[in-house]
Amino acid sequence: MSHAHSHTIHSHHHHFGWDNTNAPVLTVAPGETVEFEIIDASGGQFGPETAASDVPSLDFGQVNPVTGPVLIDGAEPGDSLKITLESFRPSGWGWTANIPGFGLLAESFSDPAMINWKYDPHSLAPAVWNDLARIPLKPFTGTIGVAPAEAGLHSVVPPRRVGGNMDVRDLSVGADLYLPIEVAGALFSVGDTHAAQGDGEVCGTAIESPMSVALTFDLIKGENLAFPRFTTPGPVTRHLDEKGYDVTTGVGPDLMEGAKAAVSGMVDLLTKRHGIAAVDAYMLCSVCADLRISEIVDQPNWIVSLYFPRIVFE
Repeated sequence: MSHAHSHTIHSHHHHFGWDNTNAPVLTVAPGETVEFEIIDASGGQFGPETAASDVPSLDFGQVNPVTGPVLIDGAEPGDSLKITLESFRPSGWGWTANIPGFGLLAESFSDPAMINWKYDPHSLAPAVWNDLARIPLKPFTGTIGVAPAEAGLHSVVPPRRVGGNMDVRDLSVGADLYLPIEVAGALFSVGDTHAAQGDGEVCGTAIESPMSVALTFDLIKGENLAFPRFTTPGPVTRHLDEKGYDVTTGVGPDLMEGAKAAVSGMVDLLTKRHGIAAVDAYMLCSVCADLRISEIVDQPNWIVSLYFPRIVFE
């Protein structure tokens, strides 16, 4: 059962990038629960009617806004911030885009594309695409972190030691995330909520969806955590496992090239099997297929696999 939240931070309290001089909008004590209103990853530039022709006009200076920051009373450098993800209130709409120049296979997909999603925010029944595919939903926070000690404004795009744009799809309800704290008060912010995503987010976007998330904060004093860690409350793929998977692989001495080969192989398989456009197959892989390192010890070649859940098309 989720905690009752005693504070709400509205979406107009957002910022772009990480900066330890950002003034906190709220101070909370360990043990308190806060609900955050989250803007979608486009920063409100995209909406339910956005078309592919609108994608090139995206202003990257306004992407991935994060709501906050929140100061955690008593937090000091060397402590860890424990964040429990209590609940989500999804909006019922989202988008997935192929953004030229962005994504794992950017060199192969240079034209913009857009999928507009509508889903039931209460039942979270699978989101339907073109009456062909149904994407099981699992809301989570793509960007979640605290301020870095290094002075200045830092981009929100790459993940960091202190969290940030982690895009870990298992940071969903019931998960506990632990982040290393580098500045007094931690200065926590959160954003980039997703209705669904595959591990790897291969085209660069998931089902990007505005929603609210309730989080509970606690401190672990003096843990001196090197990098983020998290725990999950149970199985992480059960909502996708029912029908098994189709799996493509990439084999070679470079993990990035192996990942590209695995995704390309799945794009080819889906286009041939279902008669869909390659860019649509690419975006579907981004929202529901999981990249895995299957083998990294039998040098000189490693294996990267892409698991596409068969339940999506069955």
